[in-house]
Amino acid sequence: MTRGEAVDMVREHLAEELGIDAAQIAESSDLRDDLEADSLDLYTLLQEIEDRLGIKISDEKAAEIETVGQVVDMILAEQGGE
Repeated sequence: MTRGEAVDMVREHLAEELGIDAAQIAESSDLRDDLEADSLDLYTLLQEIEDRLGIKISDEKAAEIETVGQVVDMILAEQGGE
């Protein structure tokens, strides 16, 4: 998976889950402050990523995630991508 594909996947999920325009979601967007995602939204996002990509995200890694870019970085690291 390329970085662009990972960004698109995260944007699409967040836009649908949070009811916002995907164009408003940047890699630098803070999940809680900018996008107003709560812990359930974040759990749902990470669960979707795990199910869709067949990866496991530890609770420790999940707790460190603050931005969309960090979600993308985690996806790529778990997949051994770019």
